Amino acid sequence: MSGDIVNLRQVRKQKARSEKERQAEQNRITFGRTKAEKTLTRALNDKAQKTFEQGRLDGQEDSKG
Repeated sequence: MSGDIVNLRQVRKQKARSEKERQAEQNRITFGRTKAEKTLTRALNDKAQKTFEQGRLDGQEDSKG
């Protein structure tokens, strides 16, 4: 009835490493966009907003009451 010998220090370090890796993966998903990707997204959003604004008719307010 002998069990496996486990070094608790190594188990704690392995657990800490796996926790750090899980956190790093989450951060890569959340913050992992390059500056070029952010700039491209911002430019596309600005262009879409400008196109949307160009389609508005001036002088007409939504006066349904």
